[in-house]
Amino acid sequence: MDLDTASTSRRTVSRLLSVAIVISTVALGSVVLSQTTHYPRTDDAAVLANFIGIAPQVEGRIVRLNVRDNQSVRQGDLLFEIDERPFRYALEMALSEQAALEGQIQDEQRRIAALVSAVSVARATIQGSEADINRSAAAVDQARADVANAAQGVERTKAEWEYANNNLHRLEPLLAKQFVTVDQVDRARSLEIVQAEAVKQAESQLRLAQAGLTSAIAQHEQSGAALEQSKAQHEQAQHAVTTLEPLVNQRGARAAAVETARYNLDNSRVYSPFDARVTNLTISEGAYAHVGQQIFTLIDARIWWAVANFREGQLQHIAPGMRADVYVMSKPNVRFSGVVDSIGFGVTPDPDVFGNFGSTLPDAQRTLNWVHLASRFPVRVRVIDPPAELFRLSETAVVVIRGR
Repeated sequence: MDLDTASTSRRTVSRLLSVAIVISTVALGSVVLSQTTHYPRTDDAAVLANFIGIAPQVEGRIVRLNVRDNQSVRQGDLLFEIDERPFRYALEMALSEQAALEGQIQDEQRRIAALVSAVSVARATIQGSEADINRSAAAVDQARADVANAAQGVERTKAEWEYANNNLHRLEPLLAKQFVTVDQVDRARSLEIVQAEAVKQAESQLRLAQAGLTSAIAQHEQSGAALEQSKAQHEQAQHAVTTLEPLVNQRGARAAAVETARYNLDNSRVYSPFDARVTNLTISEGAYAHVGQQIFTLIDARIWWAVANFREGQLQHIAPGMRADVYVMSKPNVRFSGVVDSIGFGVTPDPDVFGNFGSTLPDAQRTLNWVHLASRFPVRVRVIDPPAELFRLSETAVVVIRGR
């Protein structure tokens, strides 16, 4: 009887213990399911940061290399220096050419000022020639008037001489008959001689006036020729005057050449654009750097992310701004705080599941797989105050989303 009672008691305890274990297992599973559902967790994560390849913008021999591999640098630190002598010489040449252009502009300004002065002189000469031609025209008119007066004087004296000559010839026959006196005949003869001399003088005066007219006409023609010559010289002087535009238009090109040379000289020294860590350094001083050819890599140490791949069914419980815990494998017992920055909206389709996207229609593959794996989308978690010596690019991480 005692054995049966003991056996029954053991069976009861076993049943109760089994029920308790089942209930505990179900409760623990529910708690785990609730935690994993509302607080998604994944170990498919990696530490990432922005990084850039450092490549020179000018080429030349590296004369100074101030960094070593995996060194930490601050923003503005000199990374390396390329031989600056060719660029300094190019800058000096560009400055010299710019100064030479300014000298040419000044010389051209003085030459143009002289040409403008020559134009003014030519214009004054034209005005003087016009005044001369006006005076010569007046002289011609005066000479014509003198010729006309002299011609009238010749006609008048000839008329008077003819009268005196006729009177003498009329009185001489009367002297023999004593109708006139000898004195009357002598006076008539003297008058005729005087009138004859007056005719000669009037003719001389006419010839002199005609010569003056010829001279005045010649002077007038000479003044006209001088006026035409002055006008030609003025036009030539105007055509000789140039502008500064061809030289002034070169100022932009010379200034651009100076700025380009100064830009190349400045780029012979390469500085760190931000706080970073040097990596993949495989060169040394004396190497020849080419434009655009990467020398080493800079990892941006200012911001670090843990990029975690979560299943698509877990994304409904994740939103930007949520808090997160980040663990890295190099220090798994240390928890780092983070915040969800963004959630990925696209991944590369799996060709074994869907096929390939072509230019016309999708190439959907036939499949008989019973198990369909959920796609994973990257969630970017920004780490708050990450330690500089601990975080490394592509380091394995574990991310737990803690909610808001």
